[in-house]
Parts: sequence; structure tokens; C-alpha cells
Amino acid sequence: MSAPGERHGDRPGGRHGDGQDAGQAEGQGGRPAGKPAEKKGRRRRRKSGREIQGRPLAPQKAPGQVQPVSRAAAASSQAHAAPSASPVTSGPLVTEAPGVRRPVDDLYAALDLGTNNCRLLIAQPTRPGQFRVVDAFSRIVRLGEGLDATGRLSDDAMDRAIEALKICAGKLKNRPVRIHRLIATEACRQAQNGAEFLNRVEVETGLKLEIVTRETEARLAVAGCSSLVGHDTDGLVLFDIGGGSSEIAMIDLTENRTNRLADHIKAWTSLPVGVVTLSERHGGCLVTPQVFAAMVEEVDAMLEAFNPPALPAFSGLGDRRIHLLGTSGTVTTLAGLHLDLPRYDRRKVDGLWLSNGEVDRMLDRLLSWDFEARAANPCIGADRADLVLAGCAILQSIRKRWPSERMRVADRGLREGLLNEMMASDGAWRRAGRNFRTRNHRPSPGEKP
Repeated sequence: MSAPGERHGDRPGGRHGDGQDAGQAEGQGGRPAGKPAEKKGRRRRRKSGREIQGRPLAPQKAPGQVQPVSRAAAASSQAHAAPSASPVTSGPLVTEAPGVRRPVDDLYAALDLGTNNCRLLIAQPTRPGQFRVVDAFSRIVRLGEGLDATGRLSDDAMDRAIEALKICAGKLKNRPVRIHRLIATEACRQAQNGAEFLNRVEVETGLKLEIVTRETEARLAVAGCSSLVGHDTDGLVLFDIGGGSSEIAMIDLTENRTNRLADHIKAWTSLPVGVVTLSERHGGCLVTPQVFAAMVEEVDAMLEAFNPPALPAFSGLGDRRIHLLGTSGTVTTLAGLHLDLPRYDRRKVDGLWLSNGEVDRMLDRLLSWDFEARAANPCIGADRADLVLAGCAILQSIRKRWPSERMRVADRGLREGLLNEMMASDGAWRRAGRNFRTRNHRPSPGEKP
């Protein structure tokens, strides 16, 4: 739904690389190593626009607590300050306001083990509805390889997933995470030995994963995309093309609109088909126009069984107040091709609008390429060259069922939905707001600082 893949193996790399921290350094925080400045009689104000990003996360001192630190130790610590994590959010990328520092234990973690990918995000709440990514991991494991034919997870696939999960366990152990949620999706739902595999995961990695329902998966996909839905939208069809299943939600915003997008899901379905299963059935390497048409027809038959109720927002289907929103790597790939990116760049792709004609041109372009040409493209790569056209077939069937003039691209998914829900239910943004007001309070004349 270049570097190792993203959502269910169907998202191009470049967002968070395999085992890499989320984001690049934007400069070192803190005072350069050397002699500390002498204390003044009055508090110095931080200069406007000065950022504190780049300072390593560290526990906050309790009020009145004194922690002696030698001058040499302070200089060494500042000289080796860790690079900052980039502010990846559930909405547009944001930068923390000057002077804001969060408690180190205000971290939340979300892990999504899909049919094709193992992906982890560790994040810290910032402004309401937004968060900053502290650490991230993504690796293609192809857990569902051969599942459609055998009904079981293979030994090799389980071994690959275990190795990736061990890395995730290490990252979680090294961070003081307040709350985490670790989920498994279609591959573990469908496999006869899915529960047995998760028991092995717990023994070998210490991680206890829960298998979520398809309905929960659809809701989490919606929750991760709230900030991409504008006030000029009356309704949308949000879809997440995964490795083993594809979730579709019809969202009507015409009545009692709230900020929680998932509250407005009026109908949903989960198709038991994804990029891995569809490519294994039809062959993903050599895809002729005839093979592609057969893929589309298979998905069409599944969608025919979905009979949603009549919804006010969709009475004028095709109007500009109705649109599609795709969270899968299929649409992010099309966006990368449309922009002709030399290397996949999430900042340019997430939130991009594509017209009907632009989508058609990118589909035609992909169909004209052989496997080698797809593998050579930096927005696809060799790991996903056999999967991308299967995702396009699912997308084409969705576009036939819900014609729309435009489609919005979302480079986000279940992890972002998990983080949004955990932070909201835990009151993280209320605490963050209090911290912001307290730390940026300027004493009035006569008031003690």
C-alpha cells in the first residue's frame, strides 16, 4: 500500500532507507565546543528564527534539579551532538518552533509487518496533528512470497522477516518509547502458519505483534492521511494497494464534519488481492497489454461484489469536489515518473495532485517498458520491477469504478495512522501544547522568570 521499498513493498525507496535514520542532519545544535559564555544578569532571549534542531534528545531536568557537568565533558558532548531527525509529519513537513524541546520519553513507535515489507517509525509529537520522525526502518522481506499457491509462509520468507524484525527490536530497545503498537497484516491473516510464525517472532525478537482485521487496516490507512484532505473536498475514495490485500474506503464529508477523517468512513471494502498475489498469478516480469487487461478484469470482478449505499457526496461523481486519494506505492511511483525524478524524493511526491490524463500517460509509459527498463528506473528499482504493473492494474480498476478528474498522492500509510491514533488517545498533543506554552512564556514586568 531505489532504497528498500515502502508500504507493502509497493512504495519506492528514498523515504526512509533500509536501517537508516529518518532524515539528514541540518547542522549541529548547541554551542560549539569551547569556553562557555559568561552568565549575564538577565536572561538572554533566543534570536528570532534560531532552531534547536540537531540537539540530541536528552532527559529533561526536574525543576530546581542541579546536574553538575565539567567544562570538558560539556564541550565534548556538544562537539559530538547527534544530527537532527528530519521533521516528517502526518501533514506537511514542519519545523519545530524555536525554543521547543520535548521530554525524551514522549516517543511513540509503530511497526507494520506486511506481505512484502517490514516497516518501523519512531516519532515525537509536535504541533497538534503532527509529529517528528526520530527513527525509521524499512526493508523488503516478501513475507507473502508463495503464500497464494501454498497457503503457508515459507521458511525463507519467515527467516527474512525475522532478521528485519531483530533490527526493529534493537531500535525499540535503544529508545525510551512511551507507547508502541506492532501489527501484522494480510500475510499473517491468511497463512495457515501465521500464528505459529508470530510465536516464533516473540521468542526470537521479543516483539509481540498483533494481527489486525481488514477493517482496522482500512481505518488506519485513512487515519494516516487526514491532513491531505482539504476543506474544499466533499468526498473521496481512499485506497491502499498492499502486497496481499487492497483496502478501499468511501468518505463522505458533507455532514457534521470533524477533524478525524476515519469518523467519516461510510463504506469500505478489502479486496483479497495485492501486488504480490496478482503478480504471482499473472507473472510480473513479462507483462503484455493482454496480461495487464487480464489483471484488471480480475480486480473488476472483485469490485462488482462491493455495493455501497448511496452517499450524498458521491451524487455528482466526477465533480472536482470529489477525488481519489492513494496511499500505496503504486501511486507514489506514478508521481515519481510524472516528475521525472532522478531519485525518489518523498517531499516532492507526498500531497502531489495528478490529473486523469497524467495518470493515463504514466500507465502507458510503464506498459511500454520491459522488466529491465522498469528495474533501471530510480523510482522503481529491481526489487519492485515485477510488482509495479500489478499495482497499476488494481489502480486502473479503482479508477474505472470511481471516475474522478484528479487523484492525490500520499506517501504515508499504516504506521502514520497508528502514530496518529496513539498520540491522540494518549493526549500527546495536549501535553505538547502545555510544554510549548510553558517554555515560551515571557514573564511580565515584576514577575520572576
